[in-house]
Amino acid sequence: MLDQVINGDCLEILAQIPDNTVDMCFADPPFNLDKRYSTYKDQRAAEDYLAWCEQWLRELVRVTKPTGSIFVHNIPKWLTYYAGILNQIAHFRHWIAWDAMSAPLGKTLLPAHYGILFYSKQAHGTKFYEVRAPHKTCRECGAFLKDYGGKKDQMHPFGMLVSDVWTDIHRIRHNKRRDPHPCQLPIHLLERLILMTTDEGDLVLDPFLGTGTTAIAAKRLSRHYIGIELDPLYAQVARDKVAQAQPTRYEGVPVSLFLGKIQSIRDCDAAKLFPPQLTAPQKRRRKAAPQSVLAPLPLSQLE
Repeated sequence: MLDQVINGDCLEILAQIPDNTVDMCFADPPFNLDKRYSTYKDQRAAEDYLAWCEQWLRELVRVTKPTGSIFVHNIPKWLTYYAGILNQIAHFRHWIAWDAMSAPLGKTLLPAHYGILFYSKQAHGTKFYEVRAPHKTCRECGAFLKDYGGKKDQMHPFGMLVSDVWTDIHRIRHNKRRDPHPCQLPIHLLERLILMTTDEGDLVLDPFLGTGTTAIAAKRLSRHYIGIELDPLYAQVARDKVAQAQPTRYEGVPVSLFLGKIQSIRDCDAAKLFPPQLTAPQKRRRKAAPQSVLAPLPLSQLE
């Protein structure tokens, strides 16, 4: 199954994967909100939906390595139920709040984020890397939005360490002319998760692949993947898109790109490219031109 997009039922395919073989699992299941899919009815009784979810959640934990991680993306309502299941069989690490503004519904709070549950197979020894994201800048002039107390010369060139609230990655407006899938996720969202919990050559699994986002992200970052998709149309679109994906690297290091700039980089890799202990000439150049040094790196500098 390695580096394959498999058309089939996720429970049937997951049952064929041995225990403790996957480094990272990511699941973005149907939200049970009556979305229009060509081969799946996204409207089940809550009890049926949750019973089905428990089946594939248990399978994801089973196939994950002791050092591996499990991510599940959904709306907060269902994530609370997922957490109740996962708390029995895995170890809670984080609830990542991914900012995704939407229209006010009235008579309730504005739903402004999706959640990503982050669980590990074991309490200790989980593979994890801190990740940096670009400093926030003005969309018009490019100036930094924070002055950092007049210490811009000490700002890290690859940005801040990310927290569990992500406001720098925006959701995709669904457009069937661009992609046939109604719930596509940004590739750089998956790339950040992959960089955070895997190394090159590791294996990433997605049981609800859709049109290939997770597999594309894995291939771009030089990881292996297994993608499972029930819909034959989506599976073929995914295969075609993954075939065109190419690795994205800067100075030999896998990085995540968005609009031609580095969106995410592991802190350990950033340290190799820009070590904390700078030489005297490097310090002078950095102090003389902090804006150019700290600006996101352009695509022209990428391999």
